[in-house]
Amino acid sequence: MILTPPPEAFKSALNTPRKLGLLILLFCCSLCLIFLSPGLSVMVFPPQLLTDPFLQVPTTNSVRVVWFTEFAGIEHRVEYGEKGENRVGATTMKLSRTQEDRRSHLGSQTEDGSVYPNPTVREIWRHEAEITGLTPGVRVPYSVTSVREDQVEIKSDRFTLAANPEPGSNLKILLTSDYQLKPMTAANLQKVVETVGRVDGVFHAGDLINVADRASEWFDDNRGNAFFPVLQGRAQYNFKSESGDHVYTGGQIIQHAPLFPTIGNHEVMGRFSTEKDLSDQFEDAFPREIAHRLYQEKSEEINPEDSPVLRDRWLSDNSFNTTTFNEIFNLPNPEGKNYYAVTFGDVRLVVLYITNIWRTPNLGPKAKGRYQERAEDLTQPEKWGYGQHIFEPITPGSPQYQWLEQELASSDFTEAKYKIVMFHHPPHSLGGNVVPPYTNPVQRLESDGMGRITVRYEYPQDQDYIIRDVVPLLESAGVQLVFYGHSHLWNRFISPSGMHFLEASNVGNSYGAHDENNPREVPENYQETYIATGDPNGLDPVVPTLVPLLDDNGQPLPYLASNEISAFSIFETSTGMVSSYRFDARNPNAPAVKFDEFKLK
Repeated sequence: MILTPPPEAFKSALNTPRKLGLLILLFCCSLCLIFLSPGLSVMVFPPQLLTDPFLQVPTTNSVRVVWFTEFAGIEHRVEYGEKGENRVGATTMKLSRTQEDRRSHLGSQTEDGSVYPNPTVREIWRHEAEITGLTPGVRVPYSVTSVREDQVEIKSDRFTLAANPEPGSNLKILLTSDYQLKPMTAANLQKVVETVGRVDGVFHAGDLINVADRASEWFDDNRGNAFFPVLQGRAQYNFKSESGDHVYTGGQIIQHAPLFPTIGNHEVMGRFSTEKDLSDQFEDAFPREIAHRLYQEKSEEINPEDSPVLRDRWLSDNSFNTTTFNEIFNLPNPEGKNYYAVTFGDVRLVVLYITNIWRTPNLGPKAKGRYQERAEDLTQPEKWGYGQHIFEPITPGSPQYQWLEQELASSDFTEAKYKIVMFHHPPHSLGGNVVPPYTNPVQRLESDGMGRITVRYEYPQDQDYIIRDVVPLLESAGVQLVFYGHSHLWNRFISPSGMHFLEASNVGNSYGAHDENNPREVPENYQETYIATGDPNGLDPVVPTLVPLLDDNGQPLPYLASNEISAFSIFETSTGMVSSYRFDARNPNAPAVKFDEFKLK
């Protein structure tokens, strides 16, 4: 017989004296059973960190180490060197918005509300230490230790860290995006390590999880494929297929390689609530300018002392926010913006905050969609979705655009061998999310003549901010690669000037490519014309150069859109080659196949 106290008891133990007493009593009872009943054994769960450490923000002589626990602790440190002879303490902060709710998959709950019927705060602490005095090109062993309030020390395994690589370094960089706890994600990252070994960096184009404030999606979803486990080789995801069940563990990647993340639409939470479940909050993003208008109407009631801190918090809570993302990750932007630029070896990486709220293309009367408001909400504008509104402006004159102009003119950018720009929303794609155009929705109110109105949203094609404003700026600056995600596809394009576009987001699943056999769901009776098939922005997709998949007629497909075959891409700086691999998750023993490659000149 095995006595197995719930892991939650150990995780939350020592938070209060009462919990500690209960845990001691449970342990003592187990010991008594051992002595009274020969043959009995006790399975004791050792204390654990919530995550392994991961690496961020490397510089010429330093790198930051980050990890998480479910206790505040009394000491947290990194031990590094061949024998762990060096120590540096960590700073600790408590995440402010992490919660669980009825749709969480945590412990014994399987999205049924049995444990968390309402949004419930989950206490999680983040620890960060900066390791300095490093020499570029020299990898250093390290581990982390957290000490609980009862003096129990919890240590990680040993990994390796390094400073920012020097120009000329031979680097392998993983290009990846759109995990969202999808079925093939753990398999994809496991195959990355099996195929190319240790990578040197991870460029992630957004949509790391589904709901940013749901803690289990980052750390310990009981389906086995939360964000940190799949990138740290600690996943346990059972991929089910007609060939049988296959358990994938992900890959041990970010313990050794710095992660450079991008904000996608799934990293943005909507209007904050203590009552609505987290998925509803996520879907309830509200335009900032309308929230600001409401604030001005009620400012004396909301903020009688005119505190700028209270004003900003109110606007964030009543429109949208990236609080949890910003608390989990360090972005190397001293101004606290959600866009940044870094030099990594020979690469100048520019990361932009280009994403909008996703709304359904469905035109049924109950759809709060990208093209219309729900019929039942027409007299209640506070319930409107306002179409696919954009979170951060990227038009000329906006702060982000001005920053981008300055970055593209900087010596760090102009002197870099490789110039890569990464953001979430696609400029060119065969996927569904490239339509409608990336522009602010134009609201049209129409009456049926009987006092009832309809609310429609139009998106003028000639006002697509990415195509009209951003892409020409990138081309004139000599950008070689634009990398993005969002539509859960692999496809790529080349502009007439030779700039490459890569969407490598068929990582965990796909929603299909839109050709003549699978047109997009678009309105046909609107003022604007929305493209149902192909790339709406005028480029033809490139057929993979090595081993493309074939359609039913034996013709090569210019995309990969599959829920059994997953894809990942690797950029090797020594050759300038971007290689894409695919493998069938139904057959874990089969090798990955390199099916496409192209070179950045």
